[in-house]
Amino acid sequence: MAKKHADDVRTFIRNKYAEVANKDSTGCGCSTSPPSCCGNPSVSLVELSTLTGYSQEELNNAPQGSNMGLGCGNPLAIASLKSGETIVDLGSGGGFDCFLAARKVGESGRIIGVDMTPEMIAKARENAGKGAYSNVDFRLGEIEHLPVEDGSADVIISNCVINLSPEKLNVFRETFRILKPGGRLAITDVVASAPLPQEFKTDPTLLSGCIAGAVTVEELNTMLQEVGFTDIRISPLENSRIFIKDWFPDINAEDYVVSATIEAVKPLA
Repeated sequence: MAKKHADDVRTFIRNKYAEVANKDSTGCGCSTSPPSCCGNPSVSLVELSTLTGYSQEELNNAPQGSNMGLGCGNPLAIASLKSGETIVDLGSGGGFDCFLAARKVGESGRIIGVDMTPEMIAKARENAGKGAYSNVDFRLGEIEHLPVEDGSADVIISNCVINLSPEKLNVFRETFRILKPGGRLAITDVVASAPLPQEFKTDPTLLSGCIAGAVTVEELNTMLQEVGFTDIRISPLENSRIFIKDWFPDINAEDYVVSATIEAVKPLA
């Protein structure tokens, strides 16, 4: 993809999510436009979060305002985080998953949240101030060019963000670079379960709404293998169609994308 076009895509996405942060609005796995970009705005944030895999305990333990309803799963459910580990969250938004991860790794652990939207970083830092999160650090940066040193992370998490990138292979190269040998990738994202019509792929609203940028399981697997990951496991979650159907009901979004857990390991050698 040409650099100018990739930068134009990032600018559009950045502006959409800045709008979400500035308006203190919430979504349903997609970028929010008043009153909602989703077909069923009557679904509560708690109901949505439960559908995407979070427990009531997790919802209770995060700072108010950090859960913005913009995910499509719960990466912490597959991350098997341990005390003392260093975690990097790609596209950390309001910091929700970072705060939950901080509780799991303890004071000896470290959490780095990366987001390319200044308004989201400001919101996450404000949310961090609502609790004792001395081990959480939010950094402004693009996930294709992570502001994280080589071989420093034990686990990389992300929630419905990589689909938004116009340069997904670069994202995976960067995740591989910053992981320690034996480090783990544990993300949730959407994958294409059917061919996307060409008009979908060029629709900016569907791009920021986590539809147009989805790739197939096979394409994801190929990218992960190309950068060197092993033990790749990509598991589509058919029950995610329950909430995806509300994203863009006019196009039957659930017929084209489904949420998936994506796991991989950086080899020890």
